[in-house]
Amino acid sequence: MRIRYQADNDLNKAIVRAVVRREPKIDFRSAQAARLDRISDSEVLQLAARESRILVSHDFRTMPDHFRAFIEKQRSPGAFLIAQDLPIGRAIDTLLLVWEVTEAEEWENRLSLIPSLVTIVLGSS
Repeated sequence: MRIRYQADNDLNKAIVRAVVRREPKIDFRSAQAARLDRISDSEVLQLAARESRILVSHDFRTMPDHFRAFIEKQRSPGAFLIAQDLPIGRAIDTLLLVWEVTEAEEWENRLSLIPSLVTIVLGSS
């Protein structure tokens, strides 16, 4: 199945716009379209899971713990954490490459760090 992305509320909006501009076939829903203002990390993860979307976030501080707790109870399509200091072009290129060469199932229950795409397996697959 094709990857679908969900932007977290903290994700740089320019990343979403540029990814969709470069590849209009990508289903990358913005935080505004999903109405993520003022909802908890757990609720964001729930929404992304319900819609089969990989969450894309800059939240290295709280998201890893929330993700770990979430996958202890249910499946997640996965989450990508993008460093704030990563050049925006690299973030865009990485998200496009992942969409182009992988399938959604490959990221299930995985928290991955961009740019390295180091995957942290927090639970059993």
